[in-house]
Amino acid sequence: MARVGDEVSNKQVIFRDYVTGSPKESDMYVTTATIKLKVPEGSNALLVKNLYLSCDPLMQFFMRDASGLTGYKFYTPGSPVFGYGVAKVLDSRHPEFEAGDLVWGTTKWEEYSLITETESLIKIHHTDVPLSYYTGILGMPGMTAYAGFYEVGTS
Repeated sequence: MARVGDEVSNKQVIFRDYVTGSPKESDMYVTTATIKLKVPEGSNALLVKNLYLSCDPLMQFFMRDASGLTGYKFYTPGSPVFGYGVAKVLDSRHPEFEAGDLVWGTTKWEEYSLITETESLIKIHHTDVPLSYYTGILGMPGMTAYAGFYEVGTS
C-alpha cells in the first residue's frame, strides 16, 4: 500500500481535444503518469485518493471550445478530465481538512489528485450511507432533481 511521500503511478483519463456535438470515447484517452503522494511545502492543497467519480451531463458542456466565455472552468486538451467525485484525504496543508477525511466535490479523473482549489470540497460527515451516493442522489444529480421537482415544478 502506498504511503505519504511515496512516488506512485497515477492512471488518468485525459481530454484529447474540443468536442463538437456528442462526445465519443476517442475524445479521451487513458494514460499513466507518476505523482508524489505529498502536498508541496507552502501550499494550501490536499492530496486525495479518488474513490468514486461521477459522469454528469454538464461535463459535455466543459468539452467545448470556450473561447470568449468566462465564469466557467473548461477542459484543457491534454489535461485530465474533472468532475464531481468522492475522495479520501491522504495529505493536507489546509486548515479545514486532515488526512483520513472523506470529501466530495470537484476532482480530476485520476487515481490520485492534488487539489489546490478546495472551495468546492465538502467534508463527508455522514458515512452511514454508501459513499457512491455522493456522486448520485446526494450529489449534483440529486440536487438537480430536487430543484426540478420542488423549486421549478411547484411554481
